[in-house]
Amino acid sequence: MAEGHRFDRVWLGGRLLTMAPEGSSAAAHGEAAILAGCGVVERGAVASRDGRIAFAGPEDGLPAGWEAGEVLRLEGRWVTPGLVDCHTHLVHGGDRAAEFEARLAGATYAEIARAGGGILSTVRATRAADEDALVASALPRLDRLIAEGVTTVEVKSGYGLDTETELRMLRAARRLGEARDIGVATSFLGAHAVPPGMTAEDYTALVCDAMLPAVAAAGLADAVDVFHESIAFSAAQTGQVFAAARAHGLPVKLHADQLENGGGAALAARWGALSADHLECADEAGAAALARAGTVAVLLPGAAYTLRETSRPPVEALRRHGAHIAVATDCNPGSSPLTSILLAMNMAAVLFRLTVPECLAGVTREAARALGLLDRIGTLETGKRCDLAIWDIERPAELVYRLGFNPLHSRVRGGR
Repeated sequence: MAEGHRFDRVWLGGRLLTMAPEGSSAAAHGEAAILAGCGVVERGAVASRDGRIAFAGPEDGLPAGWEAGEVLRLEGRWVTPGLVDCHTHLVHGGDRAAEFEARLAGATYAEIARAGGGILSTVRATRAADEDALVASALPRLDRLIAEGVTTVEVKSGYGLDTETELRMLRAARRLGEARDIGVATSFLGAHAVPPGMTAEDYTALVCDAMLPAVAAAGLADAVDVFHESIAFSAAQTGQVFAAARAHGLPVKLHADQLENGGGAALAARWGALSADHLECADEAGAAALARAGTVAVLLPGAAYTLRETSRPPVEALRRHGAHIAVATDCNPGSSPLTSILLAMNMAAVLFRLTVPECLAGVTREAARALGLLDRIGTLETGKRCDLAIWDIERPAELVYRLGFNPLHSRVRGGR
């Protein structure tokens, strides 16, 4: 039998959302029309070989005489690519429940940060935790994401603000991928806040001259991130960090325009960043710049909800200019203690007015793009890793519409 006719596993009788736009029919109707751009395949099949997708499409498109080591009947269930949470701070020490109470009493995020709370509060707790403790505390948060079909997660450092702790955080993040069957992409966020006793200029130099080289030498980061806000790092300081990242061959991403319009979206675009994240205060010019650069706009509704922000990302402008839009939990102890990617989709729809297809693309194809991994994950296409989420739902809108509801039937990573 020809090699192309033998598969390790075949899933039959599913309804696929390949998330590959070319998979959608121009003459689509019914559910396929509602989900235009999601690559709907009725009576679909997926086949895996050596951990990768060897076929994804209509069942009758499988090669004649195919064989498989295992055949699984989906009985009409919906199948999406494994979900991708492309912005998290899963690894950290402590919590910030007291700050939550302070915000309820009227304190703002910026006020808490300037008083030594916020990120610096978590820095103190993280510095006090050893690597095993960081892994142990992160695993329950990770498990909640896995239980909702997440097969790839991004994890940032940024609560160390010194070389030793930043490295420890990144090692802990890598260990999450060893402890669980999940892909982990790591981002070095040394430029998250300015530690006490240092100026922003001096700390930026430390990040560029000592911390980043150590991280790169250890091979612990897949990207470099910066928190660009008036309470953190300026455009010039961000540029210094990005230039250092580029010198080490690392792509960049940016926390941009969350608390004010500081031109972060345009700055991210200018540097060819993989993504610009938050964007609650970005404007149309920033949206246009992101679209031109191909930089993904990563929306984080959990933070907008928790901080009770009234500004909203310029979604209409992002659409109008054709920018890529992703959605993530931003799981962190301060501004988004959220461990549900499904709830993040609902929030993105309700708070930010994203459509169901935009939400679904935002946690699959566009989230993979935001990590520079679209060639490997994010869609059901031949050659990509066979990461699947299989759902007990009547229609995909249920994944966005329902609250506190997890209809995951099964999760597949690498064909297993």
